[in-house]
This record gives sequence, structure tokens and C-alpha cells, in this order.
Amino acid sequence: MLAVVATSDTPLLLLAGDLTVIAASTSFCLAFDIDPATVRGKPVLAIGDGEWNVPQLGSLLMATASGAAEIHAYELDLRRPNLGVQHLVLNAHRVDYEDKVHVRLLLAVADVTQARASEKLKDDLIRDKAILLREVQHRIANSLQIIASVLLQSARRVQSEETRGHLKDAHSRVMSIASVQQQLAQSTEGDVSLRPYFTQLCSSLGASMIEDPARLSIQVAVDDAVVSSEASISLGLIVTELVINALKHAFPEGRPGKITVHYGAHGPNWTLSVFDDGIGMPTDPQAAKPGLGTSIVEALASQLEADVRVGSAAPGTKVEIVHSGLALVHDAAAQAV
Repeated sequence: MLAVVATSDTPLLLLAGDLTVIAASTSFCLAFDIDPATVRGKPVLAIGDGEWNVPQLGSLLMATASGAAEIHAYELDLRRPNLGVQHLVLNAHRVDYEDKVHVRLLLAVADVTQARASEKLKDDLIRDKAILLREVQHRIANSLQIIASVLLQSARRVQSEETRGHLKDAHSRVMSIASVQQQLAQSTEGDVSLRPYFTQLCSSLGASMIEDPARLSIQVAVDDAVVSSEASISLGLIVTELVINALKHAFPEGRPGKITVHYGAHGPNWTLSVFDDGIGMPTDPQAAKPGLGTSIVEALASQLEADVRVGSAAPGTKVEIVHSGLALVHDAAAQAV
């Protein structure tokens, strides 16, 4: 046993039950700059220049010697004069001998100073990156809001109704991206909670496109779903397009009404619905011809691996974006059988 301890590459101490040193590995003496001739027979708390005199360590070793406890990954900051602080991890256990009278403890010491320094550097870099990312997100959101404001001002100045409509549409789309950027800046690890995001998004759309809130309103009914930033951008753009479309076409000639944005998830499946209580689907085939907004919604739904379903809300129109991947897998398995 003494030979094993002495030649170990791991810094080791073999201690007696009274915590005096029976043997120390060469690696221990080299690691902590201790003269091997001064170690044997010396109390472990007295070795070196007293830097090992840590009362809590002594208490833990005594408890280990009595069999009441064992030391597992005990962290100790070893303070040596003019050498700074070494971060150590200690493990100790009783060594079983046939001789039950003479207790022996094996104390293993690992110096993790460099590892902890590397971890701290990594943590600092991650924190700095997160701070920089939040700052960039804030700047992007602010810039988008400025662009949206310019678009809205331009829409108020132009004479052409068609141009004014295009500028207002562009303003609403820019505001939807600004809204998700604000949510990203407030979220962690890029995840976005849909309820506050959709609420803020619809509030922005209403403020920019509804002249009389007493006549038209947008309500949000969303569960506690949290999605990735990429998914939230696509969902936000879909909501923007569908709400804009409802505001433009569902309530002509000052008709009052309400638009509802609903989102519900069931495991991996989810449904996003935007429905209104307006005049319903147009009966004229020319009027029902898909426009740019429809193409955008279909493209975004495809990115999300979801289907677009359009139908009557009785009254009004309902558009659903349905992701049912799990059900499709089950259906395919059933057909295979």
C-alpha cells in the first residue's frame, strides 16, 4: 500500500486515524511544493506552511475516520503565500484492512485551478455574447420601428389609395418583425412565449390599422406555448397577414366586428387560427382569387410543415394553420398495417 501511494500519479495522502500522515505520493509533494522528509508523521492540517489548516477539512476527515461520513468532491481553496489560490477537489475514504484497530484514510487531491479558470473564461464569453446579442436585438427592433414609422408617415402623404394601402401593409409587416425582435430581446436562449408576443403584435396591428377601436377589435386567445425564435417569426408573419386581410376585406362600409387570434398546442401538434365575424368568403370567383398575402401564408405554413385550411366561421371566415405531424405518422403506420 505504501508503495502504491508513493508512486501514484494522483496526489495522494495515506492518513492514520488521528489524521497524521503515514505516506505521501511524490506527485503530492511536487504539486504543493512540500519537502517529502517533513511530511511523514505530521498532522495533515500542519503540513506545508499551515495552508492546509482548514478546520472544516479536519472535521470531515475525522468523520470519515469514524465511519460517519465520506468526503466526495469537497472543494477547497488552498491559499499559499505569494502563489495565489489553488482550487482543489478532495475525496477521502477509509481503507479496509483486516486490522480493525488501526484506521487508515486515503485522501486524493485534484488541482482544478486551470479547469475552473477555463470555465470562468467560457462563462464570461457566453455572458458577454448574450449581452451583445440583446443589444443587437434592441437596436434591430428600434430600427424596424423607425422604418415602420416612416412608412406610415409616407402612407398619410401619398394621394393614391392603392399606394397608401401598400405602404400600410408594409408598415404592418415591419411592425410584426419589430414585435418578435422585442420578444427575443426579453427571452432566454431564443425561445419566445406566444401569448405576450401575439398580444403585442395584435396591439401594434390594431393601433396602426383600426381607426375606431369601438367598431373593430382584435382578441388573442393563446395557451402557454413557447416556441423557437425561428418558428415565432413565421407564426408572427402568418398572424400579420391574416389579420391584415381580415381588416381589409371582412368589414366593409364601416361594419363592426371582431377578429380572434387563437393558438393551441397538443403535444407536438398545434393549431393557429385567425377568424372573424365579418361578411364571410366572397362568392365572386374573381374576388376570391388568391393574392400576395395568401401566397405568403402558404409559404410560411410550408416552412412550419403545417397545412392551411380556410372555411366559414358562420358568420365570417376562419383560417387555420394546422401542424399534425404526430397524427400523420399514426395514419401512415395504420395504412401500412
